[in-house]
Amino acid sequence: MINDKLQNRGTVIKIIMITVMVIYILRLFSLQILEDKYKKGAASNAFLNKTIFPPRGLIYDRNDSLLVYNKPAYDIAFINREIQNLDTLSFCKDLKITKEYFDERMKEVKNRDKNPSYSSYTPQVFMTQLEIQDVAPIQQSMYKYSGFYIQTRTLREYRYAAGGHVLGSIGEVTPKMIENDDYYNPGDYAGRDGLENTYEKELRGEKGVEILLRDARGRIKGRYEDGAKDIAPKAGTNLKTTIDIQLQMLGEKLLTKKVGSVVAIEPKTGEILAMVSNPTFNPALLVGRQRSKNYSLLLNDPIKPLYNRATQATYSPGSTFKVFQALVGLELGGIKPDTRFYCFGRGSSPIRCTHHHGTSITLLNAIEQSCNPYFWHTFRSTIEKNEYGNKNVQFKKSYNAWRDLTMAFGFGKRFEDTDIYQQSRGNIPSTDFYDKFFGETGWRAVTIRSLSIGQGEILVTPLQLANAVAVIANKGHYITPHLNKADSMLTHRHETNIDKKYFDIVDEGMWRVSEFGTGRWYKIPGIVSCGKTGTVQNNRGKDHAFYIGYAPRENPQIVIAAVVENAGFGATWAAPISSLMMEQYLTKKMTRPQLVEEYSRRVTNPNAKRY
Repeated sequence: MINDKLQNRGTVIKIIMITVMVIYILRLFSLQILEDKYKKGAASNAFLNKTIFPPRGLIYDRNDSLLVYNKPAYDIAFINREIQNLDTLSFCKDLKITKEYFDERMKEVKNRDKNPSYSSYTPQVFMTQLEIQDVAPIQQSMYKYSGFYIQTRTLREYRYAAGGHVLGSIGEVTPKMIENDDYYNPGDYAGRDGLENTYEKELRGEKGVEILLRDARGRIKGRYEDGAKDIAPKAGTNLKTTIDIQLQMLGEKLLTKKVGSVVAIEPKTGEILAMVSNPTFNPALLVGRQRSKNYSLLLNDPIKPLYNRATQATYSPGSTFKVFQALVGLELGGIKPDTRFYCFGRGSSPIRCTHHHGTSITLLNAIEQSCNPYFWHTFRSTIEKNEYGNKNVQFKKSYNAWRDLTMAFGFGKRFEDTDIYQQSRGNIPSTDFYDKFFGETGWRAVTIRSLSIGQGEILVTPLQLANAVAVIANKGHYITPHLNKADSMLTHRHETNIDKKYFDIVDEGMWRVSEFGTGRWYKIPGIVSCGKTGTVQNNRGKDHAFYIGYAPRENPQIVIAAVVENAGFGATWAAPISSLMMEQYLTKKMTRPQLVEEYSRRVTNPNAKRY
């Protein structure tokens, strides 16, 4: 009996001892292997892992002209547990900052809500993107500020003060970006918009690490194993764009003191030659420590210089839409090449004509003279050709066929297979939209007659409009518009399935516009071009001026769409700007410099300043 009790006690004691040992081993495993802060603490006692930032990839234009490169920049970083006896006032004086800034910044860095990865054992960024003149006063006295050190990175530099919307900018990473990509740490920078954002992973390169050895007092004694364990940074990949910087700068000059945009595309490849939006800004403003101040200035300007009107602004296309209306009407059988309609000028109904010409009128004359009644009859004939049917079923089928073929030009949708940053969808209204607005049987052709002349609910972006002109230049298809020259998009071919013979008719009509019609005043010397002007009604002020075109007529090399807001006639404003830009691109010279200077001085909006 006694032996049994002693035996039981011995078993209990053994179990207790084993349990304690297991708990102790598990705790040691947890501390040494699982808990990151102890690993970091142990490692930081012996080593300092210093991040080496790679040079960001360079950006070139289509002719290998350097657009964006790098210059040295510096960060002030620290490891909190190594800061000892800091003379804060001296430190602030050397860095030319206030004590209040120092306290606020240290508070921000240590705030785990704003900086979840904060650890007193790991390097933290105190100040970033300093230039040499900023760090020079403190460089010689860093030894006095234990725990702080200087690390090198790069800042973007721009050869030209142009292309801000296309190139984009670099900004400090957000907590969400850090959470989604373990490449980034607090204080890192990444592309925030434009090409810098789209090609961030290619441009940023790969970080390197320099491992420095410490002594027992934490002092740096040199490189660990003579640098054998260091990881060299890998420079970012260079980017060659489709942009012609000389054409881009000309477009920006011509839009000085105007609000609008110009998009030029090489039709055979879909390569964007220029993408101008005004008001615009010098991309150098969004670099370095002045970025936040300048970004706020641009963001709060009521005329919105950060807004890329080429890809985000939407407009009714007005008379420029008539050439696409003609193609859709021909393909769907609403009209034939020899169809004639009557026009009674301002007495026409339900849509009057704003031009004076004879009647009846052919399609070619209608394009040349921009006859509103002709395209109203074309639209009506197309969507009413099968009449209405029970509950308008047949009419809506015809309308949907018209809508689908119109959208085949790239209208009413974003280009999903492109590298263009931020696009608006535009609008080619659906039957559901009109059913909701007018009722299922409450609308017909006359109800939506404004669509026939590119007004009403139709909305397009200048990018979409230029791309649609490329369809005409290519006689039936477009290649997705894009900005990366090295990325061949020829497989991204989109067919409209409109018979090629109809494009020949519209080509003839657009040639007549340039030769005899509203575009005749600004012909390109020695080059035959095709175009269409537009003067678009605007409920909030003066009419918008539009122009679309391509040149040369045979084997087109450039298509263009230009919009000048609140300017008036397309023939007066958008046509000459487009003509000058096409000449510049095709001939690489300018025979009308006086016209360039004249239009760069003309003002439609004095508030459209360039930053």
